[in-house]
Amino acid sequence: MPTLFISDLHLDAERPQITGLFERFLRDQARSAEALYILGDLFEAWVGDDDPSETGARVAAGLGALREAGVPVYFIRGNRDFLLGLDYARRAGMTILPDPAVVMLYGRPTLLMHGDTLCTDDVAYQHFRVQTRNPQWQAEFLAQPLAARLAFAQQARAASQAHQSGLQSQGTMEAITDVAPATVEGTLAQFGIDTLIHGHTHRPAVHELEIAGTPCRRIVLGDWYEQGSVLRIDATGARLEVL
Repeated sequence: MPTLFISDLHLDAERPQITGLFERFLRDQARSAEALYILGDLFEAWVGDDDPSETGARVAAGLGALREAGVPVYFIRGNRDFLLGLDYARRAGMTILPDPAVVMLYGRPTLLMHGDTLCTDDVAYQHFRVQTRNPQWQAEFLAQPLAARLAFAQQARAASQAHQSGLQSQGTMEAITDVAPATVEGTLAQFGIDTLIHGHTHRPAVHELEIAGTPCRRIVLGDWYEQGSVLRIDATGARLEVL
């Protein structure tokens, strides 16, 4: 049975067709998997486990049914759903992993990440990331009324779009929002692992690298904005597929 990897679904009420596609994926293809790994940005935004959104409830039900069917589900927080907590994870039957995490896949150690920490040339985003991962900032944010948190999420989305528009106008969008090669090399060298799987950049591909004379592989997962994207790994190899 294959192990499946997905990321960057960005599920929300504005794209119900993608939520429906994900539910069908959980009912069908995922049922025959060894395990399912979700490497961040399952949701377009997550402002706390107390948000009673229909999308969140549907996703929790679908993931919970998959877990009850015997398929373990693992989750790494992304830059859009970094506030997803243990309460929602329990409802969805997910195990939250640290970012980065090392797992064994068919006898091979593999490094898993969301991928945003690899984009070190995007200095403005990295500053924002440091701020929002601060436990005090998160506690103060989650203490606000739900309406205020939802409004902040809307503002943050608008600011992100404006930031990307500015990069596009400068002609630096592709370079700055992609991973920094030196950071990738340093990360693989730090862990002493030759295989990295991540999402975040929405640039699905398999990159063959050589670091200090050692062949390495970086597999990038695709997003689910227009279609589904899944990585299947088994004892015979890895395959990126479109749903």
